[in-house]
Amino acid sequence: MDKHLIFKRSRGGVKGISINKNSYYNKSISEIIPKEFLRTEKPGLPNVGIQDTVRHFVNLSNLNYHVDKNMYPLGSCTMKYNPKINERTANLNGFTAIHPLQSENTVQGALEIIYELGEMLKEITGFDDITLQPVAGAHGEYTGIMLIRAYQEAKGNPRKYIIIPDSAHGTNPASSVMAGYETIEIKSNEDGLVDIEKLKEIVNEDVAGMMITNPNTLGLFETNIKEIANILHSKGALLYMDGANLNALLGIVKPGEIGADILHFNLHKTFSTPHGGGGPGGGAIAVKSHLSDFLPVPRIVKDGEKYKFLYDREKSIGKIHSFYGNFLVIVRAYTYLKMIGEEHLGEISKNAIINANYIKSRLEKHYNLKYKKHCMHEVVLDGNLQKSNYGVRTLDIAKRLLDYGFHAPTIYFPLIIHEAIMIEPTETESKETLDEFCDVMIKIANEAKENTEIVKSAPHNTPVGRLNDALAVKQLDISYRE
Repeated sequence: MDKHLIFKRSRGGVKGISINKNSYYNKSISEIIPKEFLRTEKPGLPNVGIQDTVRHFVNLSNLNYHVDKNMYPLGSCTMKYNPKINERTANLNGFTAIHPLQSENTVQGALEIIYELGEMLKEITGFDDITLQPVAGAHGEYTGIMLIRAYQEAKGNPRKYIIIPDSAHGTNPASSVMAGYETIEIKSNEDGLVDIEKLKEIVNEDVAGMMITNPNTLGLFETNIKEIANILHSKGALLYMDGANLNALLGIVKPGEIGADILHFNLHKTFSTPHGGGGPGGGAIAVKSHLSDFLPVPRIVKDGEKYKFLYDREKSIGKIHSFYGNFLVIVRAYTYLKMIGEEHLGEISKNAIINANYIKSRLEKHYNLKYKKHCMHEVVLDGNLQKSNYGVRTLDIAKRLLDYGFHAPTIYFPLIIHEAIMIEPTETESKETLDEFCDVMIKIANEAKENTEIVKSAPHNTPVGRLNDALAVKQLDISYRE
């Protein structure tokens, strides 16, 4: 890798630009920058010409993995193609140049987009009210549980517990604890769904609510969702639905009509904002009418032909983020939905489901599949067959995929599947790409049997080989040294 470092290309007497005089101001640097701020020593930058500098950064960019390069089969992440029109609208000067402290009268267009997106999301999911303030899925979860707490406190008792299935989204327990609740885990039954009889046993007047991911992280639809809601409601508890897997339900199921009281959206997943590397995100929260008074402020409301902020909500949980939320994510989601149109919404989820089941049908003969039924938008295989027979772990399979130019799927999650390989192709991948991915997965399964060491020592074709992940966490050192 050293030969690719720009410091290795450095040589004396070469420079890519002269900074002695700034052509815009026609002044020297010393005339522009006060003397006390000028460097007294050289910064230690490499001496490289313009062309070599450009090539260096182009070559670095080619090492990056991105959705325009190949598919992201990351289960639970919904890493779909991001239409370039989203980026064009989000980068319009009228959106990027406004300031959140401007007067309402000067940002009517921005407020209109937030309001209209909220109305569209309510219609898509069957809820009565919404806030777009949360800026991530986990932030939305926390906001939702705080709404449950506020609702229960208004009833006279915040209660003690939140029930969470073992097939729920991974951040649910943390969100509940941060909101001041203890969690009760409920095990899945033999079908990978919530155990209804066990739920009946544990729901009582101390339970504030339940967080459920539907479809769950096994990629299975909770077919008893209405009964689950009825059990909770009979004891005064609320049903929170984690919307991380909403990409399987668009145009097919409205969560607000099947018993959920609260739903969070991952605008960045379902509605196609690039979100690799930790951001950006949007975790909007939709609620039924009995929770409206508790939503964060300010609310954006339409007053005649104008839009304005509304702070007058005595029962509100208050602000959970500054200003408008993650505004440019909202713009991207708005653009995406306007381009898709209501009449084509269902095609998103139908194609996502078809793609996931196609991968399932091609790979279930080569990898173990604990739950055999048709999946929704994602399928969870596992590497137990390879591990028990050949000593090849799921981690080895994921690393070997890198050699073939594919990003690895989500592995070791959900925790209830040992050696889990969680694959979500999304609706935007073609059959040809799915076949290429499946062909490679089948080839790796054969390598595990016939050439074990090449899988166990992968990756071989990447700039950096396999790292000691545990050591890197404890002793992260990414400094360059000669």
